[in-house]
Amino acid sequence: MKYWEIIADNLKKAGWSLGYVSAIDSRGRTIWIADAHRDNEKRFVVHADEKLTAFLELEAA
Repeated sequence: MKYWEIIADNLKKAGWSLGYVSAIDSRGRTIWIADAHRDNEKRFVVHADEKLTAFLELEAA
C-alpha cells in the first residue's frame, strides 16, 4: 500500500469523502488535484505537482 493510500484511508475513516484527478496545466506539466469534503459542508481542495504532496496537504488541513 502506498503512503497516499494510507492517508486516504485514514481520511475516509474520519468521515471525509475524497476525490482526486491529474490534469495538465498550461505549461504542459502534470498536476494533481485532491478534494476532501464532509456532510457538515467543510471542504478542502488542494493541488500539487505530486499525488503524495496533495494528500499530505489534505491531511494537514
